[in-house]
Amino acid sequence: MGKVNGNKEDSESESEEETAQEKRLRLTKEYLQQIEFEEADKNEVDGVDGVDRDAISHRLREDVLEQAGKLQRKVAQDYERPLLADVRVFRGHKLSVTCLVISPDNLHVFSGSKDCSIIKWEVSTGKKLFVIRGGKKGTEETHKGPTDHVLCLAMSSDGRFLVSGCMNKLIHVWNPTTCELVHTFKGHRGPVSGVTFRKGSSQLFSASHDRSVKIWNMDEMAYVETLFGHQDDVTSIDAMNRERALTSGGRDGSARIWKVIEESQLIFHGHTGSIDCVRLINEEHFLSGSDDGSLALWGVMKKKPLKLVKNAHAESPGNGCQATTDEAKWISAVAALQNTDLVASGSRDGSLRLWQCGEDFKSLTPLFKIPLLGVVNDLHFASDGSFLVAGVGQEHKLGRWWRLKEAKNCVCIVPLAKRTSR
Repeated sequence: MGKVNGNKEDSESESEEETAQEKRLRLTKEYLQQIEFEEADKNEVDGVDGVDRDAISHRLREDVLEQAGKLQRKVAQDYERPLLADVRVFRGHKLSVTCLVISPDNLHVFSGSKDCSIIKWEVSTGKKLFVIRGGKKGTEETHKGPTDHVLCLAMSSDGRFLVSGCMNKLIHVWNPTTCELVHTFKGHRGPVSGVTFRKGSSQLFSASHDRSVKIWNMDEMAYVETLFGHQDDVTSIDAMNRERALTSGGRDGSARIWKVIEESQLIFHGHTGSIDCVRLINEEHFLSGSDDGSLALWGVMKKKPLKLVKNAHAESPGNGCQATTDEAKWISAVAALQNTDLVASGSRDGSLRLWQCGEDFKSLTPLFKIPLLGVVNDLHFASDGSFLVAGVGQEHKLGRWWRLKEAKNCVCIVPLAKRTSR
């Protein structure tokens, strides 16, 4: 009797193993079929038989590179110079706009401000859909929302959570659809300067002026652990698919990649001033900006920059000009169109600059300059590369070292159009 049961268990095991193999084969066929249909639709071909096999091979190679974190699509040269007249300005904040985040579907933008409020905007119309109003200091226990400057925003890749970090050390979790408060995280001992989600997961990273990085689990609404290493305020943070985070450490002069599973960190040095902003381009490369006016491209395998552009917002960046100290402009924000060669920087001089990363990220070539009046406090590309959004204010998000009275506190949508093929 036992022998019969054993044979039955063996056959069930073989059946399960075979089913798993069949499932992998089926998913592979479905994936290839999906690519064929997408390529047929893109090239306006009738039926998958007319699809170019080379195009499918190209797509598969790109997918492999993306999973390896090494993908660099060449798109920067395809874009036309944006016209200032086409820039749309959304006004609603009373004080400087400090931070932004774009929804995963690129339909909405959320902005945070020194006026302690968060506004949800509709990109297509510029309509103000919802305002999370700030409360007075000291009302943290009764007011459902920020009661101090909102310094950072992030949104989960599935669109379930909007997260804000504030000057008063708190992290608020919101429902992005209804803008209702879901939860409040406490734990940081300094202003929360950055929040970011690991893509495709419920893992949240937060950075603070208390020199630490914290990890939170959004499914459980629970604290996970704290990472230490920076010797000064952590000023910015970013993450992609891997279980690791990229941070900048302000005046400690370092950028760091925190490898959570390995419980280790990679340390990078190259700027002479405070590193105030960082952004991942792909899993292997990132961009950073400093208050010394320099912009740097990095590879995770090297401790020094692959390319450093000094005085990046001077009149002739990177062209061998010897700019004076007065010409060097504080880089206050950077952005990257992920897995491409297109990046952007913003400065206290009120200008946006778009750049092209060279082969293997060893060069950085200026493309366009877009003049905006005010301090550019944050920058984000739409995931499809159709627009760039900038958070602009009369003051820098962290202080009142200067105030440009003629500037407007606003959100600027810069449309990015590709050249039409002739």
